[in-house]
Amino acid sequence: MTTESLEAQNPLILRCHRLMEAFAKSDDERDFYIDRLEGFLIYVDLDKSQTELDLLEEEMKKHPQRFCQIPKLSFYETKKIMEGFVNEKVYDIDTKEKLLDIIQSKEARENFLEFIFDHHSEQEKWQQYYQERSRIRIIEWLRSNHFHFVFEEDLELTKQMSEKIKQSLFQPKVSKEILAARKMLSTKAKTYYSSEALNPRPKRGRPPKQAVKTDIEPQVTIDIYTTVPPALRTFLFTPDINQSLGFSAFSSKFGEEDVLQKKVLFGASDGANLSQKISSLRSLSNSWTEQEKQQEKSAAYSIEPGFDEEEEEEEEKAPVKKVKRSKPAATKKKAKNKSAEKEASPKLKSIMKKEGKTKTPAKKRIMPKIASPKKKKSE
Repeated sequence: MTTESLEAQNPLILRCHRLMEAFAKSDDERDFYIDRLEGFLIYVDLDKSQTELDLLEEEMKKHPQRFCQIPKLSFYETKKIMEGFVNEKVYDIDTKEKLLDIIQSKEARENFLEFIFDHHSEQEKWQQYYQERSRIRIIEWLRSNHFHFVFEEDLELTKQMSEKIKQSLFQPKVSKEILAARKMLSTKAKTYYSSEALNPRPKRGRPPKQAVKTDIEPQVTIDIYTTVPPALRTFLFTPDINQSLGFSAFSSKFGEEDVLQKKVLFGASDGANLSQKISSLRSLSNSWTEQEKQQEKSAAYSIEPGFDEEEEEEEEKAPVKKVKRSKPAATKKKAKNKSAEKEASPKLKSIMKKEGKTKTPAKKRIMPKIASPKKKKSE
């Protein structure tokens, strides 16, 4: 059976994150293609050998309608995304003006991401905004090229069930479970062609209670492709789910290693909240202060270099000097008052002489000593 006679019995299960990365990295040096029959991606890697590249070109020429080239992200589109983020999500006036200046300068994409890296409060907002905008862009392009698709991230199927659907993509006769899953996929595929897919509206009513976000690892299924030509197998684009998609995918020069280094500098693991990061920084600062205090104590009780036993013996032989005991504070005050009176008395005397109010001190009368009468001797 030829590939042209094959027909998919259910919508293609595509990965939105993988398409985001392909759309962002498609430029003048790299080309990406998507297969219409099974939905696999092809990355034309120029580092491959010339024979492999020639076989790839021949295979694509045989089936020109099967492979659709992914469009390249133009400078106008990147500028529009950055300006939309600044106008819609950045509220600080200073940071908004700085980012608008960066967008108008050279190498705007790389400088824009570096600035957001330095401002930690804007990182999560940028990642969420970039994923939303790129998702809308991908849906628009898939709709314009008439793809019948669903995103694997939006499905609520088990891992085993989704793998069974991939294996039986071209089989018309399947079990009841797979038939029910196919109906669910067809109804889900219609939602991507609705107006809400391109203009998502906020839900009405009372907002839900704010609960703690639990980081759940995404269930990644196995890539199952049954119609890949041998010449294209080495060019399959199957990257892992990138957690830092808002940075490394938006700019090819901004690699994943830079993202991981910045995460280490902030001391944050995947899914850590801002409060946890602040508490970790506080614990680090407290440990540093405790270390400094211990060093000061050890330095105070440490023995100076050059301190020998001979010096200790000389100190013991030296005569002990008597230490004068300090008088209490009350006696010191009395002594000060007396000295002040003595110093002030001659001044007062001179003032009294000038005013004529001085009194001659009364002379002490010297009383003559009267001899006590002697008792007569008894006759």
